[in-house]
Amino acid sequence: MALFVVMLVSLEAGRRLGLYRSRRDGSAARTGVGVVDGTVYGLLGLLLGFAFSGAAARFDARRELVAQEVSAISTAWLRIDVLPSDAQPAIRAGFRSYVDALLATFSSRIPPDPYAPSSDAMRAEKEIWTRSVAACMTAEGEKARMLLLPSVNEMFDAVDRERLARRMHPPRLIFLMLGFMAIAASLFGGYAMSSAPTRNWMYIIGVAATISLAVYVILELEYPRLGLVQIDSVDLVQLRATMN
Repeated sequence: MALFVVMLVSLEAGRRLGLYRSRRDGSAARTGVGVVDGTVYGLLGLLLGFAFSGAAARFDARRELVAQEVSAISTAWLRIDVLPSDAQPAIRAGFRSYVDALLATFSSRIPPDPYAPSSDAMRAEKEIWTRSVAACMTAEGEKARMLLLPSVNEMFDAVDRERLARRMHPPRLIFLMLGFMAIAASLFGGYAMSSAPTRNWMYIIGVAATISLAVYVILELEYPRLGLVQIDSVDLVQLRATMN
């Protein structure tokens, strides 16, 4: 919304500047306008294209990491079966708490810190590892050591990879450049439209809304934990249902 409003102001400012130059310089005020407009619009289109492509690619990569996370948890859950029966309930309870903590990060619309593990997840992780190591150190659990512990370690690594992938964003300078180019394009667009006797509101509102919406979608894809676009957690929910 802020970019939309600023673009509207820039369009109006460009139009008034164009009217002032036309009154002062006549037809000479329009010299070279098309060349400058084409350069600015081309650069803006290039930035929007690259930003959208990169954001979409990172969004897909994060969804793939969530799928790997679910697969790793499922494998570790199944390998609990190789432990002695008396050691399994406590470890399975830890797994349930761990998955519940992960699901809480998906359901939270604005998590306190989307880049840090929650305290519940860290507590459940420590409990799972401690109990798994203790169970594998017994004579009855010796045969589970080479199966369960690597799976549990891979589960923790998969969760950490997905969490750390949330930090992967372009430098903020890119977003500042994108906003600056949108404002510059609005200024030049308003200057170009100054030759019309009246304001063409369809063009004015249309260009501001279109570019603002494109930037909004890019930000939604870049920060899927903070906006309306959310990474799907259906697979994790289904996995949790099988643990009951």
